[in-house]
Amino acid sequence: MTEAPHPYETLTPDVVMDALASVGLYGDGRLTALSSYENRVYLIHLEEPHAGHSAVVAKFYRPGRWSEAQILEEHAFAAELMAAEVPAIGPLVLQGRTLHPHAGFSFSVSPRRGGRRPELDDANVLEWLGRFLARIHTVGAARPFAQRGTLDLRTFGTEPRDWLLAHHMIPLDVQGAWQAECNKAIDAIARHFEHTRTATIRLHGDCHPGNILWTPEDQPGGGPHFVDLDDTRMGPAVQDLWMLLDGDRAQRTQQLGALVDGYEQFREFDRAELALIEPLRTLRLIHYSAWLARRWDDPAFPAAFPWFGTSDYWQGQVQMLQEQLEAMEEPALVV
Repeated sequence: MTEAPHPYETLTPDVVMDALASVGLYGDGRLTALSSYENRVYLIHLEEPHAGHSAVVAKFYRPGRWSEAQILEEHAFAAELMAAEVPAIGPLVLQGRTLHPHAGFSFSVSPRRGGRRPELDDANVLEWLGRFLARIHTVGAARPFAQRGTLDLRTFGTEPRDWLLAHHMIPLDVQGAWQAECNKAIDAIARHFEHTRTATIRLHGDCHPGNILWTPEDQPGGGPHFVDLDDTRMGPAVQDLWMLLDGDRAQRTQQLGALVDGYEQFREFDRAELALIEPLRTLRLIHYSAWLARRWDDPAFPAAFPWFGTSDYWQGQVQMLQEQLEAMEEPALVV
């Protein structure tokens, strides 16, 4: 029996251009696929500028991942941020909508925004990022999501673990060791969450350096621009800070201090949440393996992650979980 093609195999350049034309925008033939695995994202130059934009970014959502209501809630959050003059990049309203159907896909169109990754070894840059994260969280705290999920132990820990085991994704020679370390990690995370009761707010959710575009300060609108709210969800505020930390403990402490200094110019930061940094990092580790496994029928994944699924990969995960268990026992960072 021939396997059904993955939905994205039907998303040809012609389909992308036809989708854009369906909302009144016409490409000049230049189409560039941008780096994205979860969705398909394209930079498209226009024959004629639209609202001052000579090029736009079209995002085709992965079928079946989010409901229409969940995607529209993401768009509404982006609109709230932009209305509050937070430099987030949200979809354009075209023909009265931000989400459009075409050829079995749902897609949105956003303005192109250039920039580079921020220099995270610069305290001034980190302080600037902290100020804008506080402004994102001020908007995020105004009301909860009704449709989007919550970053918690079940959705990022126990459910991914159980799915991986139920679908026999881990080689038998490593499965027992991985399951044992994963169970220990989940128990440790549960203890940290139990001892650290914090508020949950609407977050960016995936605030790593690749989702921040930095433009020179001497240019109009210079500084950071936050992109890709695809993983926005409810969670503790520290989730949007810890992925900007790197290096040894002393370096991370210094970086965190600059972020919090900027953050607290606009919003109080609950330092109790610092105890959740390593538990959240561990949840991301577990969730990432399940994400790769669940996407393996997408031809882009085996091509991009050929090392995934091997015994060596899973042995590496065992070692990383052991390291995270040690990290979760260490005192939290202090600023």
